[in-house]
Amino acid sequence: MINSGKFDMTKVTIQTSCANSPKREFLKDFNVAFGTGDAELIIANVTDDIHWQILGDKIIDGIEDFQKNFKDMASTTKVNEITIDQVISHGKEGAVNGLITLKNGEQYAFADFYLFKNTKSTLIQSITSYVIKVK
Repeated sequence: MINSGKFDMTKVTIQTSCANSPKREFLKDFNVAFGTGDAELIIANVTDDIHWQILGDKIIDGIEDFQKNFKDMASTTKVNEITIDQVISHGKEGAVNGLITLKNGEQYAFADFYLFKNTKSTLIQSITSYVIKVK
């Protein structure tokens, strides 16, 4: 379990091992930070020209727009549990999928696809998110 300070405890379940890959470990931590509302970690690890497309919802361009949207999301979305099923990385690309359960009981399956600044960097330049409400 991770305590993000100003947020309630969020249960975190990781279904995959990322120990042998620093980029996979980073993506796991990045997604946990999303679920716990850790704006400092999230914002520190994206480029100034970040592009985030949440398919069927919105497109976020640039660090200012990203900061505003992330902080709005973190203040209104209370995550009770995050389960990460798979974490994949190769070169400049990565992906994570799993399930988020909110405090109100709603569940959302997610798949996030990442493009890093370059093959050696963990700075994220682009995110494409698929989010589906689970019945």
